[in-house]
Amino acid sequence: MTDKSPRRVAIVAGVGPGLGASLVKKLAQEGCRVGMLARSPDFIGKLAAELGPELLAVPTDISDAKQVAAGFRKVREKLGPVETLIAHASGSLGGHLEKTSPEEFERSWRTAVFGAFLCAREALPDMLKRHVGAIIFTGATSSVRGRAGAVAFSSAKFAVRGLAQSLAVELWPKGIHVAHVIIDGVIDTRRVRKTYKPSAKDPLLQPDAIADAYWHLIQQDRSAWTLEIDLRPNKEAFFE
Repeated sequence: MTDKSPRRVAIVAGVGPGLGASLVKKLAQEGCRVGMLARSPDFIGKLAAELGPELLAVPTDISDAKQVAAGFRKVREKLGPVETLIAHASGSLGGHLEKTSPEEFERSWRTAVFGAFLCAREALPDMLKRHVGAIIFTGATSSVRGRAGAVAFSSAKFAVRGLAQSLAVELWPKGIHVAHVIIDGVIDTRRVRKTYKPSAKDPLLQPDAIADAYWHLIQQDRSAWTLEIDLRPNKEAFFE
């Protein structure tokens, strides 16, 4: 018998060659139709071509409300109502206070916080219609402990965590699972290896393993939802 059940439609907002790509691949492997929102049309276009017709590349600046609305509209038209959102985009690190310009600080906030707000707001109507859905926010160590020399990034990640907690209180009773993932360590990417040249002993988070954890959150039974998880490699020093 052929499975006629509709396939879950997911949007990943903020897709790059590291964890973002792993999240998209995991969702596709699990049978989801995936819309990719990012400012890198070449990269997401190649990823869509690689993974098949159930993926849709939508070049989008998620800090722009009109572009976000248009991106979600295109995903609905091509793939269907949105059931899962992963708000994954991050702003720039910035620098120390005196070296961070107001424009850089605002740009980081608009990408990480305002962009997450816009995407959640656009995804919500589809989820409310069926009283089902998942919104997952990507955090960092800076979500809970400010990082010296990264005032823009740290403050934005604090705000994303607050947004996630506020929406969880509001939306869990309506059947929508909101969760926050703290990425508490360095992710193993080509850029990290090229820039920092870590040794074999350095603890690194594997992006595919992180993506597995996101999928577990999305699949959780509503009788035992998780609000927040902290992911770190086993040899990572705690709070240092």
